[in-house]
Amino acid sequence: MTISRTAPQGVPHQPKPETPGATAILALDLGSMTGWALRQADGTITSGTVEFRSGRFEGGGMRYLRFKQWLDEVRGFAHPIGSIFMEEVRAHAGTTAAQTYGAFLGHVTAWAEFHKIPYLGVPVGTIKRHATGKGNASKAEVMEAMRRKGHNPVDDNAADALAILHWALDEEVTK
Repeated sequence: MTISRTAPQGVPHQPKPETPGATAILALDLGSMTGWALRQADGTITSGTVEFRSGRFEGGGMRYLRFKQWLDEVRGFAHPIGSIFMEEVRAHAGTTAAQTYGAFLGHVTAWAEFHKIPYLGVPVGTIKRHATGKGNASKAEVMEAMRRKGHNPVDDNAADALAILHWALDEEVTK
């Protein structure tokens, strides 16, 4: 897993005092290489990617077991998670990508239901439009938009997760 702690450029990170009743917000760009961004209750934002590819000598379901274990670890680290936002993909370039996305979506929604955490899918165009002003922005444009916000995403997956998080915060859907 790759983690990038981010704070506004030129400003050392100073966690804010935790607001009573504040919760963490988790944003996900689902896939074999999952991008994630987490806003802790104290306002700290971290982001990164984690890979869930199947190994050569393991069953195809092992990636989903590792995904659930990772979600449990995040929940332990960021407890309480108040909401989860994820990219809502409506069309995929290929069958395998669609099946993989659907499986991750099924796992995260079931996990969220089990832990009574509200979740919401955000359309890709909405995320890109909010981040860049263009609903069809490229991966590079989304990464640049997140850099302008003071983040240093490790790749386009982390940049997408950061863009989802900023959409959720700016739209105030987390309250």
